Amino acid sequence: MNFADFNFIAVLIAALATFILGGVWYSPLMFKNAWLDGCGLTDIDLQNATMGKVFTIAFILSLLAAFIFALFLGPRPELGFAVGAGFAAGLGWVATSFGISYVFEQRPLKLFLVNAGYHTVQFTLMGLILGLWH
Repeated sequence: MNFADFNFIAVLIAALATFILGGVWYSPLMFKNAWLDGCGLTDIDLQNATMGKVFTIAFILSLLAAFIFALFLGPRPELGFAVGAGFAAGLGWVATSFGISYVFEQRPLKLFLVNAGYHTVQFTLMGLILGLWH
């Protein structure tokens, strides 16, 4: 890929948007309680975590995911392709991979649905942003 055609601003915006999506998705407004219950965590566990480190690593990973997905899509992807590819990546690759691990780890279905749902929406949103930004 010719990096002269690569839109680093779009990648940054896609990473930021999905990072914010995660904040809403895993908040009390949406799935925080189901997620905590599925993970076996409590609010006290979250209070004891080093949240600055957690958020920093989460954002770096979001940025890396957006960068790799943008490389996969190529420069100036068509909107429909980018959104469809995002949905397919989230549901077809990430969610199914989680599903395999969750079955062997005997994790609750509720946790799978919360996490797989987030990553499906995450990559669909990335595709939307990267597709619009061509």
